[in-house]
Amino acid sequence: MAKPESNQPADTTAGIARSAGTVSIAVMCSRVLGLVREQVFAGMFGAGFAYDAFVVAFRIPNLLRDLFGEGALSAAFVAVFSDYNTNRGERETWRLASNVLVFFAMLISALTLIALFFAEPIVNLLAPDFQYVAGKTELTVQLTRIMLPFLLFVSLSAVVMGMLNTKGKFFVPALSSSFFNLGSIVGGVSLAFILPYFFAQPAIVGMAWGTLIGGMLQLLMQLPTLRNTGFRFRVTFAPKDSGLRRILLLMLPATIGLSATQINIFINTNFAASCAEGSVSWLNYAFRLVQLPIGVFGVALSIAVMPVLARQAAQKDMASLKQTFTSSLVLVFTLALPATAGLVLLAEPIIRLIFEHGVFTAADTMATAQALSWYAIGLFAYAAIKVMVPVFYAIGDTRYPVIGSFLGVGANLIIINLVIATLQHKGIAFSTSCAMMCNFFFLGVVLFRKLEGYPLCYLVRGLAKIILATLIMAVVVWGMRMLLASWLAGMVLQQLLAVAGIIALAALVYGVALHVLQLPEFTLLYSKFRQRFSRN
Repeated sequence: MAKPESNQPADTTAGIARSAGTVSIAVMCSRVLGLVREQVFAGMFGAGFAYDAFVVAFRIPNLLRDLFGEGALSAAFVAVFSDYNTNRGERETWRLASNVLVFFAMLISALTLIALFFAEPIVNLLAPDFQYVAGKTELTVQLTRIMLPFLLFVSLSAVVMGMLNTKGKFFVPALSSSFFNLGSIVGGVSLAFILPYFFAQPAIVGMAWGTLIGGMLQLLMQLPTLRNTGFRFRVTFAPKDSGLRRILLLMLPATIGLSATQINIFINTNFAASCAEGSVSWLNYAFRLVQLPIGVFGVALSIAVMPVLARQAAQKDMASLKQTFTSSLVLVFTLALPATAGLVLLAEPIIRLIFEHGVFTAADTMATAQALSWYAIGLFAYAAIKVMVPVFYAIGDTRYPVIGSFLGVGANLIIINLVIATLQHKGIAFSTSCAMMCNFFFLGVVLFRKLEGYPLCYLVRGLAKIILATLIMAVVVWGMRMLLASWLAGMVLQQLLAVAGIIALAALVYGVALHVLQLPEFTLLYSKFRQRFSRN
């Protein structure tokens, strides 16, 4: 069996890949259900008035969710909780967990109440051009007020996820977002049919209530597993606790850094709202598709690698930390680059197959596919940053992700102003990708200096093999798209068979190419895969 070079131990790669694989299965379930949820929206509301309002309304709690639910809180908590779990007793570790849950429940409840009161000015700030369409601002404010409490559920869910990940439980926390999508779909669709008839409310209001139901389920489904790890909640409120203060200190620069991402979202939403009606929807549908590969390998690897990095940092094992980071980055590129090629080449057929039903038109398909292609070029940077940022948390230096994020904001603002007049909504997707790439290259350079080097030659050799395999795969995909053009534009079953066939053939060609090129990470994963199935 081919093994990684000496500075890339096989057990590190295999361990992270195994955890990431477990998470990937759960994340894949969630992302597939997320696509089903988007299909429901596309079929019922298309791209226009109602869904534009929903996207902007949901974006408001999501701005805070990224800071508390899946950003600064999650990463900072895992870093400190791992230290407690390694160097303190179980009693102290669980006491910290209870204190964090109580503190953030109180803080986020207060933030939610403030946001409820200021919902209308926030909507006007985020999408000022909505006021030129009768009723659009009012509907957006109503949906915002319904969905704001979602922030509390998802933030507490992130803390519980951090506890379970540190205890080696990955599958159930990753699966929790599937319950969010299930609640959103079942609860939302049910209420979307009930509310118009019994309460004279628009159907989209039912989908907003469904989102709230989904957030509640995302938290509740993790609690039985948390209890099985030995956790017993105790009402503890100690704002001066040293562990909580460490978390808050880690969060502070990270929150500032993540606020840069929210500034980008604000800028993009503001520009999208000023473009043709439907632009907000087209960009959202496209970004949802980009999030599928980001979630499957970017977030999955991030979740799997974060406790490993935190433990290695707590043990002062910097050599292993560098090895872990480099292997994780190679794994990201191995999956991100072919996904980029596939999304660019198959953007239109994929959008047509998934969304062009009900009131979602062919024009919507074209506009969404264009946005998807521009988003896809930054996919490798999106996914890689998910692995790079935890390294900074692990070594206790969160300044540079902050700087990188603001560099991204600057790049986004400059590029979007240069291209928005000619590219319209496509320019927003393009500038977003450029901002992520700027952030990625900056963090890569800084990490090289902070870690006093990492195996750069190994990384470049691996990247060269991945790019060559991706090019071979891309030629095959392009040829198959030309060959199956009539099927890709035919009946739904024909589209499904054609898209599935092209993707399956592309995966096979890519895998064979990497095997021939002997990429160590792929060879190791393939060997583990064969061992597992040969035992069965």
